[in-house]
Amino acid sequence: MAEAKWYVVHTYSGYENKVKTNIEKAIETQKLEEQILDVRVPMVEVTETKDGVKKQVSKKMYPGYVLIEMIMNDETWYVVRNTRGVTGFVGPGSKPVPLSEAEVQAYLLGGSTEKVNVEVDFEIGDTLSVVDGTWKDTVGVVKSINTKKQTVTISVEMFGRETPVEIDFTDVRKMD
Repeated sequence: MAEAKWYVVHTYSGYENKVKTNIEKAIETQKLEEQILDVRVPMVEVTETKDGVKKQVSKKMYPGYVLIEMIMNDETWYVVRNTRGVTGFVGPGSKPVPLSEAEVQAYLLGGSTEKVNVEVDFEIGDTLSVVDGTWKDTVGVVKSINTKKQTVTISVEMFGRETPVEIDFTDVRKMD
């Protein structure tokens, strides 16, 4: 028997969970439990900051995609490909390409999970108040936002001059 591999299926955006449920129902009704082993919609915990309130929310890591561990054959391909909401497998033409081991580690385990991404509700030009850290109670204007490092550079007045200061997303709050 062939070895099960992970494949990526493209879906209509917003239909990922419905596709997952439909594929799981098809597995059950067509007795494919031995061939289609796992169906996942990878999620990530994100801290959103809105109006100064931090909130943990789950978001899809890859909107529009579902990951499936399966043994690829005509029957499993047909069942997955003809599931409502599926637009196709990821790969050239109609030939699905399995994920490599490195890709499986990165996509399913999310790579490194050291720092949780924070989404912010401010943009360049907004006035922020620093609520924590060395610069607590300082007010400044956003000059740049670095989403990779999860920091914002604000301009603060110090000794009568505008000075750029880099601060973590979690240490600032948008002024009304």
